[in-house]
Amino acid sequence: MKNIILVALAIVTLVSCDSSLKTGFVDNGELINKYQEKIDIEAKFKTKVETFQKRTDSTGRAFQMEAQAFQEKAQKMTDAQAQQEYQVLSQKQQMLQQRIQVEEQEIQQQSQVQIDSLISKVKKYVKEYGEKNGYTYIFGSNDAGSVMYGKEENDLTETILEALNNDYKK
Repeated sequence: MKNIILVALAIVTLVSCDSSLKTGFVDNGELINKYQEKIDIEAKFKTKVETFQKRTDSTGRAFQMEAQAFQEKAQKMTDAQAQQEYQVLSQKQQMLQQRIQVEEQEIQQQSQVQIDSLISKVKKYVKEYGEKNGYTYIFGSNDAGSVMYGKEENDLTETILEALNNDYKK
C-alpha cells in the first residue's frame, strides 16, 4: 500500500512537472527601431536639430561679420580702445557659445526623456502581451546575446511590433 502511494505521488509529480512553459523572444533592437512612435520621435528631433543648426550657423555668421568689422575698426583705434572692444567681443562670443551649448543639452535631454519613456512603454506592452497570451517568459534578444538561438516560431518580434504600431495609430 505504501508503494502504491509513493508511485502515485511520483506520477502526479512528473505530470505536474511536464507542463510545458510557453516562451518566446523578441529582438529588442528591431522592436524599438521599427516602432513607428520611435521613428516619429526621431523625425521630430531631427527637425529640431536642423532648426537649431540653422539658427546656430546664422548666429555664427553674424558674429564673424561683427568680428571682421571690429578688426577693420581696431586698426584706427588706440590700443586701449581696441583692447576694451576686444573684451566686449570676447564676452559676447562666450555668451553665444554658452547659449548654444545649453540649447543643445536641452534638445538631447528632451530626446533622451522621450526615448526612455518609449522603452518603458514597449517593455510594459510586451509584459501585457505575454500575460494576455499565456506566455511564461518572453526573452529579449540583443547583441549582448541574451537569446543566442530561438526557433523561428518563437520569435514574437514582428507580431508584437505589428500590434504596437497598430496600437500607436489609434
